[in-house]
Amino acid sequence: MGGLDVRYYTAGQGDPLVVVHGGGGDAATWLNNIRVLAESYTVYAPDLPGFGESEPLDGDYYIPELTTFIGDFSDSLGLESFHLVGHSIGGGIALNYALASPHRIKKLVLISSLCMGSEIAFWIRLVFLPARYISSVLMAGFHCMKWIFKNLLAPFKLVMPITRAGMGFGKRITTLTEQTLVLADRFSEIMMPTLLVWGAKDPIVPVQQAYAAAQIIPDCQVLIFENQGHDVHRRELTQFSRVLKGFLG
Repeated sequence: MGGLDVRYYTAGQGDPLVVVHGGGGDAATWLNNIRVLAESYTVYAPDLPGFGESEPLDGDYYIPELTTFIGDFSDSLGLESFHLVGHSIGGGIALNYALASPHRIKKLVLISSLCMGSEIAFWIRLVFLPARYISSVLMAGFHCMKWIFKNLLAPFKLVMPITRAGMGFGKRITTLTEQTLVLADRFSEIMMPTLLVWGAKDPIVPVQQAYAAAQIIPDCQVLIFENQGHDVHRRELTQFSRVLKGFLG
């Protein structure tokens, strides 16, 4: 698809459901969710280019490039319309795709999504600051930092692994002060039913962004897990799956 060798998981029968993982892993992080959702839907969960077992992109890694990837991926499967779910960076990709191709999205689910407000955790902004000033030739030097991030900055793995794709994303999604792509001024254009899922204690993307978006998106529901953080779909598997199935129908 688009000339790339892409790994994806698929299971189940029913309405097609495409899942876009976040930057802290690959589609395998959704396997437990897929097993439950496959009881009601045909689920497709790709590794984004450069993550998991998917071939990397040749050029830049940013929301527009990965939005194009979702279009190519769904085209390759022959999906004319489908439900779309995205987590974190995957949520930003899903949101951007839904705005670009609204006729193809039946219902949209965004989980702790980027691109919904300017604020993002300071440590995310700080960690990726050097990447914006280091050439791709030197990017391999970041591999020597893995031990530091693993042992001293454990939350880092929740959003972005140290890979060429991860660093490429990281240097594009934030400045030292804020997210670089915010789509809040287009929320009123989201015509498909939308569900926002968040953890009240999300340490990366503040839950206030979900509340603010829900005031503007025309057909929007919000599910907040009071005692959870950034990975609510995994930590609240049973309740999340129940609500998601009820929303998608």
